[in-house]
Amino acid sequence: MSSTVISHSAEHHDSHGHHHEESFIRKYIFSGDHKMIAKQFLITGIIMAVFAMLLSVLFRIQLAWPDKDFPILEVFLGKWAEGGRIKADFFLSLVTIHGTIMVFFVLTAGLSGTFSNLLIPYQIGARDMASPFMNMLSYWLFFIASVIMIASFFVESGPASAGWTIYPPLSAVPTAISGSATGMTLWLVSMVLFVASQLIGGINYVSTILNMRTKGMDLWKMPLTIWAFFLTAIVGMLSFPVLVSAVVLLIFDRAAGTSFYLSDLVVQGQILPNEGGSPILFQHLFWFLGHPEVYIVVMPALGLTSEVIATNSRKPIFGYHAMVYSLIGITVLSFIVWGHHMFVTGMNPFLGGVFMITTLIIAVPSAVKAFNYLATLWKGNIRFTPAMMFAIGLVSFFISGGLTGLFLGNAALDINLHDTYFVVAHFHLVMGSASIFGMLCGVYHWYPKMFGRMMNTKLGYLHFWLTFIGAYMVFFPMHFMGIDGVPRRYYAFTEFAFMAKWVSVNQLVTWAAIVAALGQVAFLWNFFYSIFFGKKAPQNPWQSNTLEWTTPVEHIHGNWPGEIPTVHRWPYDYSKPGHGEDFIPQDVPFSETMSSNLPHDFEGDEEAERIQAEWNAQNGRKD
Repeated sequence: MSSTVISHSAEHHDSHGHHHEESFIRKYIFSGDHKMIAKQFLITGIIMAVFAMLLSVLFRIQLAWPDKDFPILEVFLGKWAEGGRIKADFFLSLVTIHGTIMVFFVLTAGLSGTFSNLLIPYQIGARDMASPFMNMLSYWLFFIASVIMIASFFVESGPASAGWTIYPPLSAVPTAISGSATGMTLWLVSMVLFVASQLIGGINYVSTILNMRTKGMDLWKMPLTIWAFFLTAIVGMLSFPVLVSAVVLLIFDRAAGTSFYLSDLVVQGQILPNEGGSPILFQHLFWFLGHPEVYIVVMPALGLTSEVIATNSRKPIFGYHAMVYSLIGITVLSFIVWGHHMFVTGMNPFLGGVFMITTLIIAVPSAVKAFNYLATLWKGNIRFTPAMMFAIGLVSFFISGGLTGLFLGNAALDINLHDTYFVVAHFHLVMGSASIFGMLCGVYHWYPKMFGRMMNTKLGYLHFWLTFIGAYMVFFPMHFMGIDGVPRRYYAFTEFAFMAKWVSVNQLVTWAAIVAALGQVAFLWNFFYSIFFGKKAPQNPWQSNTLEWTTPVEHIHGNWPGEIPTVHRWPYDYSKPGHGEDFIPQDVPFSETMSSNLPHDFEGDEEAERIQAEWNAQNGRKD
């Protein structure tokens, strides 16, 4: 499997040597450089993550102590917490915006936007993205979408409150509840801009990977990170437009009197004229994006983890081809499983059975990845860097969260578990925690490449243990609440006798969430302090094989000062018998590693095989 590789002419290289000085605005704000845009995505993503985390602490306080007043809440939240108690409407808004920001703005844009931008040109050997202008446009649309989403907190009727899935009629009837008014409109506008950002970015990522690989970099020599970003971009380009179509029809229902999603409704004693619409149509359109979205979030995290685990195990990744095929399998299957979110919508049981089978099948490529991570770790010479800790943490969450997916993917069991805390626990482990840990492992590992400095290792370990233990203490107890039938998104559990017994568990979960949130202070301090005062990074601090570590520590326009390196080998030649060091970078030719070359390295190149055979004969080496 190979593809035409477009190389860069020598004239093109020379033109980068004499690059004019850029102004502050062109360099740091409206930059076209993929390295700067990656930093912009990351820092914006971190700010959005902190905001969403604070929202979650607010609603966790409400769930733990539903009958207590906290006067300080009124100071910060005003009319939404009169008397020091969060209002029921505002509680749903907090849950809605928390989910929206984490799923889209942090785990989609913050993760893919950062690392696709940073690593695609670096790891395939390109000067920059195919279109630096589109890259810049992608970031600024994301930034504007972020501002609009947060601005919805400052409108009088409050932010959107229909859950992050914005099901009609709450989202389709502006007079339904306070959060259905202007806040909902801002949510819809923000998401359309967000999707535009993702589509522009995705087109750029795919074009760059297909057309701008350096000499020798065929598809089977690409690191798993690049495969993950490539397939993620394809999934996004095919599924995000469907969300836009759902949103456009929703805007028509809200503003133009249409009835795509509305029928036979009574709002505050008044019969609405809408007839013939179906809220189930919205669910189909939403989840056609919503389930691929899970893999848009998880696949980049898995790609980063593959690279970090191989590098820090000092072993080749186990089953490289199987890892690629499992990513391709996930990409294809992700489009035919959306119905498992809708088992309780009155779906035809035969169709439910089809979606159940496809859902259980998609567990197979996911399991292949988990087994291959464990096999790579097995008997490896493991370096427990903070990045490696977070990568192993991802594997833990991916397995423990993935196992509960088998329960929810079963149509019969899902009837009992749907919309309970079991669902919340499942996706916060397998999607939320796993992807956040993948993102953090990427930040710790590529921080020297982004900022030219090292992060503090001890603070990294503190951050890992507080976050890892905190995440399990927050989400693991929720499984038992869900099995007992406790519904999600309820404002207080004191109204029902069978739920009241879970208040003490909610208090434990809330304390764990507060401690885990405080643990992020260690990360934030480490991240921002190290940008200015961290130890200066060497060129290749992790002794890694991929091309980004062949570039100078100081960022230069065009990445490499001279010729772009030629790729000779795959990216996972770690601990190769017969070689003096335990890593061989991709740009080292086989002629320099005669003592460690293996027959399959040459991929059928008869000339290289002949030269190697002659060397073996002269040096008494047997194949």
